[in-house]
Amino acid sequence: MPSPAVSRLSSSMPGVDGPSLIRQLANFVPPTQPVSAGRQLPTSVPLPVLPAVEAAKRLAAFAAVDRHVGLEHKFIGIGSGSTVPYVVDRIVAQGPEANRHRVFIPTGFQSKELIIKAHLTLGDVDQFPNLDVTIDGADEVDNDLNCIKGGGACQLREKVLAEAATTWVIVADYRKNSHVLGTTWTQGVPIEVAPFAYAKVLTNLSQLGSPHILPNGKPGLALRMAKMKAGPVVSDNGNFIIDAPFPPEQMKKPAELLHQIKMLTGVVEVGLFCDMAEAAYFGNEDGTVMIRHADGAVENLNSVPATPDLASALTSAFIEDERPAPDGKA
Repeated sequence: MPSPAVSRLSSSMPGVDGPSLIRQLANFVPPTQPVSAGRQLPTSVPLPVLPAVEAAKRLAAFAAVDRHVGLEHKFIGIGSGSTVPYVVDRIVAQGPEANRHRVFIPTGFQSKELIIKAHLTLGDVDQFPNLDVTIDGADEVDNDLNCIKGGGACQLREKVLAEAATTWVIVADYRKNSHVLGTTWTQGVPIEVAPFAYAKVLTNLSQLGSPHILPNGKPGLALRMAKMKAGPVVSDNGNFIIDAPFPPEQMKKPAELLHQIKMLTGVVEVGLFCDMAEAAYFGNEDGTVMIRHADGAVENLNSVPATPDLASALTSAFIEDERPAPDGKA
C-alpha cells in the first residue's frame, strides 16, 4: 500500500499512479549531489568497490586452479569462503573430459552445494582420505603462509582436508595478505569447542592471555553468537565457536600459540593453520595476482587465459582423435 507521502505526491501529479511514482523515486538521485559512474553518493568514508574485490578473488582462484589442478589430479578438496566459487568455476571450465574421473570433497555445506550445483562428482573424506590437492580460502595469511581460518566456522573439516592433501593452496584477495596474523582479522583466533566445555575453555584462554576487552575498548574473547538466531553459532559438527584475540607478541608465534590452545581439554580444533600451505594466491585490486610460495619466492601475474590451458589441450586431443585416418583407414 503506498505511503501517505506517495499518495499526496501522486494526487498532485495527474496521470501518475502510486506504483509508477515509487519506481521513479527508487531511481531518483538529488541533482545537488554529484555521483560517481556507479551512482555512488559522496561519503566521508569511501564505500568499498566490491566489483574490484570480486575480480581480484576470481583472478587468484583461476590462477591457482591453472597451476595446481592438472589432469593427473583425481581427488580434489574444495574449501570454504567467498573465493571458492571461482575455484569451482575454473575447474568446470577445464571441461567434462578433465572432470570425468575426478572426485571432489567439500569442507562444509557451502562447498558441498557448489560441487553439486556444478554437476561434479561429490565424495567424502572418509571415502577418500588421501587427496591430491585442496584449494581453500583464508581469513588472513602472514609472511610465512601461516593462516587464520574459521570465520565461516568450518575450520575442523578445513584442516582435515588440508592435512589429507599432498598439496594445500590458499586463494584470497589482497585484503587477507598480512605480515603478522591478527593485523586485519581482529576478531580473534576461531576455536571450535565441545558445547559443554565452552565456559571452562573461555577461562583457560583468558589465562593464556586473550583479553575480554581489547585495548581499543571493543569486545575481545567471547563465544560467537549467531546473528539471525537466538544463541551461539553451531558448527557443521554440532560444536560452538570461540573467537579469541591475542596480543601481537603471541600472534607472531602462531605455531606455539596453536599448540598451547590445542592442548586445552574441550578444544576440538583451532583456526591456526601453520606450515601447511605450498602457495598463496592473492588477487590485487589492479587486476594482478601475487603468488607467495612456501620457500619465500614471490611471483606476480598480470592475467590468466580466458580458457584454461588444460581445456584447450583436451579439446585439441579430442578433435585429433576424431579426425579420419589417412586414405580413409580406421
